Amino acid sequence: MCTHPSDVALHEPHKGGEDEEGDRDFCPRQPTHTESGNGEKNSQGQHHGRLGEEPPVWVEVEDEVLSGVEFVLGIRHAKPYPPALSLAVSTVSVVEPDALLDGLNNAQRLAVTSTTSPLCILAGAGSGKTRVLTRRIAYRAATGDLDPRHVLALTFTRKAAGELTARLRSLGLREQVAAGTFHSIAYAQLRTRWAERSITPPQLMTRKAGFVIGLLTGAEKSTPGIDFVSEIEWAKARMVEPEDYPEAAKTAGRKPPISYEATAAIYARYEDQRRQKRLIDFDDMLRVCHRDLLSDDGFAASQRWRFAHLFVDEFQDVNPLQHALLEAWRGDRPDLCIVGDPNQAIYSWNGADPELLHTFPERFPDGETIRLLDNYRSSPQILAAANALLVGGRGVDHDGTQSATRPDGAIPSIRELPDERAEAAAIARAARDHHGPGARWSNQAVLVRTNAQLPILEEAMKSAGIPFRVRGATPLLDQPEIKVALGELRRTIRPFTDAIHDLALSVDIDDESESDRAAERRANLDALVQMARDYIAIETPPTANGFFLWLTATTRADQPDPNGDAIELLTFHAAKGLEWPIVHLAGLEQGYVPIGHAKTPGAWAEERRLFYVAATRAERELLCTWAKSRTFGERSVPRERSEFLDTYAAACEALEAGIDPIAVGNGTTAPRLAPTPGTRSSKPKAKGSKSSGGRKRPGSYPDSLDATDHILFDALRAWRSERAKSADVPAFVVCNDHTLAEIARQKPQTPVELLRVNGMGEIKVSKFGGELLAIISDTLGS
Repeated sequence: MCTHPSDVALHEPHKGGEDEEGDRDFCPRQPTHTESGNGEKNSQGQHHGRLGEEPPVWVEVEDEVLSGVEFVLGIRHAKPYPPALSLAVSTVSVVEPDALLDGLNNAQRLAVTSTTSPLCILAGAGSGKTRVLTRRIAYRAATGDLDPRHVLALTFTRKAAGELTARLRSLGLREQVAAGTFHSIAYAQLRTRWAERSITPPQLMTRKAGFVIGLLTGAEKSTPGIDFVSEIEWAKARMVEPEDYPEAAKTAGRKPPISYEATAAIYARYEDQRRQKRLIDFDDMLRVCHRDLLSDDGFAASQRWRFAHLFVDEFQDVNPLQHALLEAWRGDRPDLCIVGDPNQAIYSWNGADPELLHTFPERFPDGETIRLLDNYRSSPQILAAANALLVGGRGVDHDGTQSATRPDGAIPSIRELPDERAEAAAIARAARDHHGPGARWSNQAVLVRTNAQLPILEEAMKSAGIPFRVRGATPLLDQPEIKVALGELRRTIRPFTDAIHDLALSVDIDDESESDRAAERRANLDALVQMARDYIAIETPPTANGFFLWLTATTRADQPDPNGDAIELLTFHAAKGLEWPIVHLAGLEQGYVPIGHAKTPGAWAEERRLFYVAATRAERELLCTWAKSRTFGERSVPRERSEFLDTYAAACEALEAGIDPIAVGNGTTAPRLAPTPGTRSSKPKAKGSKSSGGRKRPGSYPDSLDATDHILFDALRAWRSERAKSADVPAFVVCNDHTLAEIARQKPQTPVELLRVNGMGEIKVSKFGGELLAIISDTLGS
């Protein structure tokens, strides 16, 4: 084991961390002595005052004096400021603190002025949480209760951090407050520590999926690396070690791409190889920073001195690893303020733990909780229906029901459309109808549950001549599975319509145990098939090259200026934190809302909260739609209205009748509540409906096959699975179910007979013919 530089010994010899790889990874090049400042004056010669202060009196401090003070206090100079070693000993504020309380309601004023710490501010949708958070920082600075240079404000995006600091400057706070994400702050602190201790920094991993792919063997190669990355990231966020992953993942209702044990083994290989290669990923930034804060007293003391006042936004999205790091930053000091909303906790699938917010009173019995219940965004009608959605639901904050402050508006509307194309066209017409003289398109947004629902809306907007902008989503053509499919289409020598037919059939090959990412891939392929059908309908004869040109013109051309006036198309998740006067919620059907793979009570509750988040993005008008059928692959699948929309519709009907919608949510009026997952059984699902997966189940077979063909069909599917795994391609690239079914039905005995099977061209017969004929012979012979 290597040792840290001698300066650490001033505080405590380095103790081995929770994993010894840290000592190997970050071994110092050579011991060095404690660095001290150079005693230079501030090169700018300026005082950057805060909150309108008069310039302070400065006192020069000799290097030896500063070092002595640091030694006595048990801290190290963390160099948070420019090279000058000058300390302000007096400041005089000329800003009236009460001015920062203007325009605040009573609860907001209490949250800004409270002297209790730790403080928890439960801020509902549209309640002005950012305003309160920035006013609290500025107010405490104005009253001398904190030094803004020692403030750390933690956010979840760089954009949010930038907006926070901009608001603070607008309030007169000219001292730069440190604001950033957990990762950016942790990495900055680690880099400082490594430099001060002459530790060779590890290399940051930039292509995690590629790294994982290199670790896969055998059958594992058939699964995209990104699926394993998702599980590894979840486990690290939850502080779950590889050996504990199977039990933790089962408890959380995770659906890894392969077995729990096999996924854990890949996770273990990932960690072992990462350490050997001296790499860290983004989650390791938090883990290593947390470990070093616990094991290095000097490092911890310097960072706690640097950041004496902690503020955390969106606390409901904090995961256990982030929370552990926050506690390490805080130490035994009470100065902590967190802001969050339990009813907007929508990221537990990514490792977030809303219970950390729920349990604040138990963990901090001497702290204070203040609720902001006035909603300044949505009309009373929109908010009342949204509140009714939450009342009676599991996993929500029942004490967080909000009150509207805006004037009355329209009751939310709900429309049923025949299919997805009719729905998209209806939304485009409604958007145009709401675009009055002088109005801006950017006053409207269309929100959907998944990225795969966006292309048909883009097409409808383009057909209607409405400028649109897709926000926060990876373009369909940039998705990995779409690139693979387009590559196969480009290389095929078969007629384009036949190739698309096979692609459409391929979306039914997965079973119900597929991972979330696999379901998303299948949905993206569905979207590509629908776009191909649009192209086939207008082009004679359709060709692969023509389709690529059409795709480019349809999806990439005529996009508005990123800052121009356009209606926004985005997912529920991407809409969090945003607002528009008019919002359209599309695709409110079982299988989307709630999403089909939400099987546990916790996942179901999160889907309910996600619908609430989407509905409360609207200020004046909310228009909800759903389609009675959708095309998936080759089939038109009947759909059912979302069970959440049932409750929402009942609330809207109550508003029409002048009844309190909250009574609807409590079950005191006729409309029923959305049940617990799995309890809705009053009417059977339509065969092949999307809400039940819309794809073949293990043990189900195409109608074209007799019972005697099932054994051969199973053998062919097993062969295809192995072939796809060895080639690291999707199964449909080898053969789709339709082709395998035809082989099982016809039972060809020669290459010529095999060539006659629909879907088997010369290339496939040349490549796979011998194997397929052997399978047929072996199966029939047995």
